[in-house]
Amino acid sequence: MSSPLSLLLQWLSFFLILCQIFYASQADLGTASQYSPPYTPSACFGSDSTQFPSSNFFAAASEGIWDDGAACGRQYLISCISSVLPKACKPGETIQIKIVDRAQNITSTPTRQGTTMVLSTAALAAIADSNAPSLNIDFRQV
Repeated sequence: MSSPLSLLLQWLSFFLILCQIFYASQADLGTASQYSPPYTPSACFGSDSTQFPSSNFFAAASEGIWDDGAACGRQYLISCISSVLPKACKPGETIQIKIVDRAQNITSTPTRQGTTMVLSTAALAAIADSNAPSLNIDFRQV
């Protein structure tokens, strides 16, 4: 016969595992391409060079996440799930990016149109082979 403490510990363990599963599924799935300099002027911060994080991990937002400019300055955790280029993703790599621009307004041409985010060259290279034209990504606002 199980003691009440034993049953409580079993249910608590089950609950913690369940919470972890739901927490892990909080991310969204999307796509990403990359763009090259010039990165200014941007729709969010104009020509202000201090808009870029020191890591150079930043992105332009598509209309789906642009939110009438409210996306400016938002931070996202991003990881690569897959790409059309075999073995392009760097397993286990997750980076934090900052939204600094609107994808439809960027000065340079992205490697693929219509993606959820257009990453800086440094951001894409941190999570995948920089030759990949586009990626399937997992992203979560922080």
